[in-house]
Formats: sequence, structure tokens, C-alpha cells
Amino acid sequence: MPQRMLKPLGRRLAPCALALWAALLWGCAHGSLEGEGEVTLFQVSTIDALMEGVYEGQVSFARLAREGDLGIGTFHELDGELVALDGEFYQVKSSGQVLPVDPAMKTPYADVVRFRPQRVVQLKGTFNVDELCQAIDQELASLNLFHAVRIDGFYQDIKARAVAAQQRPYPKLVEAAKGQGMFRFQDLKGTVLGIRSPLYAKGISVPGWHLHFIDQSRTSAGHVMDLAIKDPKVQVMTINKFAMLLPDKGEFLNSDLVTDKSEDLRTVEKGR
Repeated sequence: MPQRMLKPLGRRLAPCALALWAALLWGCAHGSLEGEGEVTLFQVSTIDALMEGVYEGQVSFARLAREGDLGIGTFHELDGELVALDGEFYQVKSSGQVLPVDPAMKTPYADVVRFRPQRVVQLKGTFNVDELCQAIDQELASLNLFHAVRIDGFYQDIKARAVAAQQRPYPKLVEAAKGQGMFRFQDLKGTVLGIRSPLYAKGISVPGWHLHFIDQSRTSAGHVMDLAIKDPKVQVMTINKFAMLLPDKGEFLNSDLVTDKSEDLRTVEKGR
């Protein structure tokens, strides 16, 4: 994937964010960003900023691809759902269309990681999304660390969604989500992937599991609302390092990032 630096963004960064970018650039020039035993989750902005309507793209996907090959997120002006798998980045539009991502496109919010599974868990039985998340949680050594997951298999049922592009003045996410596209896929092979954030990361990331789906043909995808899968084989990676890049311009600067948005986030994530 082409490499392109975002020089305009770099010039606008606040001191703390500038230090983070300097560390990232040093890592790119000197090999891996990770030391021995370190696994880094790289995040753009915060989930509460997205909840507040901070939808302006900040980081290019060319830049994001340098930080990870598996991930989730969204696009400039909230234009769909991101699925990053095996280093390939896809945009899921609210119409249901799945498109390869142009590296020059930008994201206002995303999580990516270099996915190298450390453990494979074979679960037995048929699971919906809540049951699957609970079963995986029971297999984790600690819920105080971040985790990434990949679940390949035959899905009996998938309920998914993709948010629609917004125009200024941007509404809050709980309002924007009312116009999202809803999809249902049945009896197809595909992959559910995502990130689990500890509960103490509330306001920064989505607490618990945040899952997206893409089918084997790369034509059906979206943010997972529910699913049905039998005997899933789960690949898990524990993450012990977190790097976040914050915007220092636009709506982010004056957004309400203090008020608890848990109920609105639950509505957005689960539709309930």
C-alpha cells in the first residue's frame, strides 16, 4: 500500500500528540514500533469524540496501514464502516456496497493492530453475539488488557449495519445512527474481527467487544449487531500497549468529552 505522510496534520499537532507522532516516525525509520513482547493498539481520536459528532478525517489510511493490518473504525464524515483484514482495507457504505479503500482517504476514528494470534480457542455450541463475547471473555487471562480477535467460519446468520455519510452541521452519533443501513446475511463464510477494550477505557474506546464482519467474497460486511455461529474457532491476541493520536483542531477542541455517554453508546452499538 502506498506510503504518504500527512505533513499538514503534523504541523498542527499539540505538543503531546507531536511527541507521539515523533515516536511513531522514529519507529517507522528504525523498524518495528514494538519492542520485544510488546503489542500495540493504535487508535485515532476517542469514541466519545465520535459520539459528539467529530467526523472530520484526521489520518490517511496509508498512514494507518503502517500501524496495523487488522482493525475497525469509520471514514471522513462518518461515511461507512471500516474493515481491515490481512492488510486490506475496506469501506462498507450505508447502501451495503463494499469498496477497497483509497490510501489517501482519511479516518476520524479507527483502531488497528498488527494481528499475530497468540492463542486459538475452540468453542462448542451455537452462539449469538452476546454469548460469543461472554465465552471469549472467560478464556482471557485478564479483562484489564486490550485484546484483538479474529473468527473465521460459516455464519448461519449475521445482522450488521453501516452508518451513512453526514453533512455539516454534524449531528451527534446517536442521531446519525438513526439513518444507518441495516443488513442481514445468512449461510455464508466470512470473518468477524474486532477489539476488546477494558471497562476502564470508557470514553476512550468502546468498552467490551467492538466487532465488524466481512464475508469471504468481500461483498457483504458491516458493524456486527448480532450473529449465529456454531462451534467457532477463535484466534486471540493480547495487547499490552496503547497509542492514541488526538486531533488538535475543529470540533474536537470544544466537544463535551466529560458527560457520560454510555447509554447513547449502547444504543449506537447494539441498537438497544
